[in-house]
Amino acid sequence: MPTLQLQNATKVYRLGWRRKLEAVSDINLTIQQGEFVFVVGSSGSGKSTLLGLLGGRITTQRGSAHFDNVNMKYCTPIARSKIRQSIGMVCQQDALLRRLIIRDSLAAATKIGLGRFSSEERIDEKVVKALGVVGLSGAENKYPVELSASERRRAELARAMINSPSILILDELTTNLDEDTGWDLMQVLMEINRRGTTVVMSTQSSSFVNILRRRVITLSDGRIVGDVKRGRYGELKGNFPQL
Repeated sequence: MPTLQLQNATKVYRLGWRRKLEAVSDINLTIQQGEFVFVVGSSGSGKSTLLGLLGGRITTQRGSAHFDNVNMKYCTPIARSKIRQSIGMVCQQDALLRRLIIRDSLAAATKIGLGRFSSEERIDEKVVKALGVVGLSGAENKYPVELSASERRRAELARAMINSPSILILDELTTNLDEDTGWDLMQVLMEINRRGTTVVMSTQSSSFVNILRRRVITLSDGRIVGDVKRGRYGELKGNFPQL
């Protein structure tokens, strides 16, 4: 089963001719198939960059990021396509195109990778199933502007799930949602995880983390300062410096 692994992973962004920002520094992390992992930390701590590295959307300056022992920075185009099919990702930025109905946005995601879904009928089946799982049945022909903020996030999750990935990486999926809607999405994710899908999600909601008691990775200034198997929000254990 696929694992995700970062080895001394470092990502640096240039902020001009002379300024640089080391978003994450010397990260060593292994996530096994079937885990449910929360990534927490203050704004600017490096959560989005960490998730981007795990999902293969961002490459390292130093160190490496591996999917099932394959270095994602140097893998072949075919291997990269397979990885993109195996990892569903929801970023903070909206991935739904305003000019496309929800059905077409999700259908476009089925063509990522090897394009194994060639039949329009098969694509429609996948779209209906994914939207049904997240509680958006009947939204296929709506435009994003016709959906509420919470419905758009559900559609984003459906898009990430459309290829039945073995891993879901979710960046602040429940931010700005009311508590009931957030818990509805968490229940969906818990059920998906129960069936074997790895879930890695960043969140600023202490209530989700503290009630569910899953693995909690805490970041500060681009470094892991806590990694607790059944943790609470902000809980630090192990050989990590204190915040």
